[in-house]
Amino acid sequence: MARMAQQMRQLYAMCATALVLGRADLDGADDAGFDIDLPVFTVGQAGELAGIHPQTLRQYDRVGLVTPQRTDGGARRYSLRDVERLVQAQRLSQDEGINLAGVGRILALQEENRQLRRQVRRLQHETEDCVFAAGRDGDIVEMRRSGSARTWRRSIRRRPRALPSRTEARDAAAVPDSQSLVLWGYR
Repeated sequence: MARMAQQMRQLYAMCATALVLGRADLDGADDAGFDIDLPVFTVGQAGELAGIHPQTLRQYDRVGLVTPQRTDGGARRYSLRDVERLVQAQRLSQDEGINLAGVGRILALQEENRQLRRQVRRLQHETEDCVFAAGRDGDIVEMRRSGSARTWRRSIRRRPRALPSRTEARDAAAVPDSQSLVLWGYR
């Protein structure tokens, strides 16, 4: 694992503190640019941040509740995600009286829920640029919004145009320029 600058380590510690105090969540940390899976904290640091004895951290690792990454030398390193899981595990087991097997299942479901919420946000962001319309057969079809259409509409609004005089309008109506008919539709 590469060494991390002291300033960056302090930022991760501040983020972990915000997670522990409930002032931030993993999605917010991820959106802010933190790598929530980056192994930053030692056993002692993670224990201090989460308010958990280091021996309890080792026990959680042994039972597979929170499994930190390991350095080449075998030392445990905890990420922001791990710190939040530690806090949740401690709260569920101590405050709610849930056994470790139940805590593991709850943590897995919470993570799955978080991933699904993230996927929904990503899909909502993708569909913001889409327009849905009904096809000829009644099926709903997805069409991408066209930036060129918006640009064209803006240029029409910006360009002042003078109305033709009555004579110009009469002359234009008398001699047709084209005998084409344009139909707009979607295939």
